[in-house]
Amino acid sequence: MSSVICVHLPRFPLVVAAEGRRELLLTPVALAPQAGRTQRIGEVSPAAEALGVRPGQTLGEALACCPRLQLLPPDPVAVEVHWATFVDRLEGIGAAVDVGAVGGAAEHGGLGAPGTAWFAASGIRRLHGGSLDGTAAAIHAVLQGPVRIGAAPTRFLARVAAGRARNKRPVVVELPALGTRVTDPGRGPRGGHGVPVASLPPILAGEPISALALRSDLADLVQPLERLGITTLGALAALPRGAVGERFGRPGLIAQELLQGQDVPLRPRDPPDPIEADLRLPEAASGEQLGHALGLLVDRVLAHPRRRHRPLRSLLLQAHLVERGTWQERIVLREAMTDPQRIRLALGLRLALLPSPAERLTLRVEGFGAPVPADRSLLEEDVAIRRARLREAVHQVREVAGAEGALRVVEVDPGSRVAERRMALTPYEA
Repeated sequence: MSSVICVHLPRFPLVVAAEGRRELLLTPVALAPQAGRTQRIGEVSPAAEALGVRPGQTLGEALACCPRLQLLPPDPVAVEVHWATFVDRLEGIGAAVDVGAVGGAAEHGGLGAPGTAWFAASGIRRLHGGSLDGTAAAIHAVLQGPVRIGAAPTRFLARVAAGRARNKRPVVVELPALGTRVTDPGRGPRGGHGVPVASLPPILAGEPISALALRSDLADLVQPLERLGITTLGALAALPRGAVGERFGRPGLIAQELLQGQDVPLRPRDPPDPIEADLRLPEAASGEQLGHALGLLVDRVLAHPRRRHRPLRSLLLQAHLVERGTWQERIVLREAMTDPQRIRLALGLRLALLPSPAERLTLRVEGFGAPVPADRSLLEEDVAIRRARLREAVHQVREVAGAEGALRVVEVDPGSRVAERRMALTPYEA
């Protein structure tokens, strides 16, 4: 019995960047590389994909495959806004949505990779006639766009099913003892031969499964598997575990475990309680002016009443550019803190990556640390705080430079005429 439903909006960042121009998606088009990052393209249109262009290719490789490829500037802020709206609509029909947020952001109402969401099938089916078709009809009614729906016992297999869906028909993946069976309500059961191993990397993209860190390794499995004649996910799942481990190592074992139903459980997000501040910038704001604007945003976020003495752990810095498009950077602080000076220092390093002048800056809190008691002493022990910071700094230096990365000078024989005898170096103990 299928227990997880996956809702997938194909090429979601590209559709948002196209701003509703459907005719543009019928031509070879791709998302341009983000400024300040590795020059690799993002999502591509079906026409570009048919000519050999793939997401993640370098710009030179993509243009070599398709010289007439059009590039659209990415708009990450608009993607976040549209995806948040879609998730709210899914929650409005009774779904407890897991958006696949990475690093625990879902615990604070954050969003993961946009375009794919999961939720448990049992509760929502009762609200919509007790069938998958009724649930699918409700999803299409609220999202009103090209949506693919799949159902399966686990998150990964539900994403496999959604990748096989077309039009408005939901697809179900069942889990026999070995391999998978795909069922299209309009066409009946199909064997595991209907899911090629080449679909493995796109399915894994952006998902918080146990294999996330090995996504590139799993993508490298495709060609060796096809050369050995293993062309379907069902065939991979049916192989002996020992043979898979010996030939492909840990990535192969993880891929097989996912196909056999071993996956992380759903983690529905908590109701969002966003804390954010934004500021419109004067023309040609740069350098010290940007620093002052950033400091003002940090002060506003820290003074927000909904923060409730909680230190900040992760933040999202967004900018609307003067020319066109948007820019954003996620910053995870090394430790949760409320010190505005240290937060400004961490954010200022990212703000220096701004690709062009901005007309608006936005700072949003995405994660908190453990709450700080409100009844703490009004006078902090400055000496204890400095010592704790010094110990942390020494620890980090030694992690990078080794045991002799932090030393101190000790007087041994101050009266000696030989300089080497007067002083000695010894490990620093904070």
